Amino acid sequence: MRDIDELRPLRLGRLLELWQACRECGDGLERVLLCNGRILSECCFFQGERVYASGAEVLSDLTGRQMERMLRQLAEGGGRKLPPSPGDREVANPAFDATRFEALQGE
Repeated sequence: MRDIDELRPLRLGRLLELWQACRECGDGLERVLLCNGRILSECCFFQGERVYASGAEVLSDLTGRQMERMLRQLAEGGGRKLPPSPGDREVANPAFDATRFEALQGE
């Protein structure tokens, strides 16, 4: 996930334009994903600059959980992005021994 420090809400008119542009896209799930990607591409900022150039970049960078969390924050008014939740990142196993694992695979 790219660095994002602010979520700027869109005006309702712009949200409607984005939804209308996606209205004819595939099935319902595809339409929602494409529209949400476009919305986030226009709302995600880092140090005052847009983070994503397109909805496709959003979809290739974020997980469903990350998108849902950001969209929920936008619905609540946006602002400074919430810190990541524990489920947003993969947690490494501190007891994992990569050298031993590789040795066992060779047996």
